[in-house]
Amino acid sequence: MINIDRNLSQISKNMGAVRVNVKLTNAIDEGLVNRGLLKPNLVRVYEAEAVINTGAVRTAIPVEVCEQLGLRIRSQEIAKYADGRQETVGVTGPMIIEMEGRETIEAAMVLGDIVLIGQTVLETLDLLVDCKNQRLVPNPENPERAVLRV
Repeated sequence: MINIDRNLSQISKNMGAVRVNVKLTNAIDEGLVNRGLLKPNLVRVYEAEAVINTGAVRTAIPVEVCEQLGLRIRSQEIAKYADGRQETVGVTGPMIIEMEGRETIEAAMVLGDIVLIGQTVLETLDLLVDCKNQRLVPNPENPERAVLRV
């Protein structure tokens, strides 16, 4: 007889959430620094543990993070959840996302209470999810740096 509870428990241990440290930077601030219009110590930055969600297309940040970074809401878009629910959410101006020694610039949806990294960032950074070991790894074909697919 198979013990279903034990098997589900083992699967849960092996397939837990992948979490990574991430640094988010207001890209407009950084641009102003590069143009000599803002002092470097005034660039707004937020560091946190983020959850990787391969089922999400876009990145999402809580409203508090959006406010701390001073990101402008540039548009309102419809977000569709896995359970079928939909809601209108704000989409930010650009932010720099740094993780695993790589960085990209992307807008984010403003929702939820955690920083959630979606598929577009993973694709751009050429990172793969190792669910068994609960970590991100560089694409073995491009271990040194991200390669963008055209």
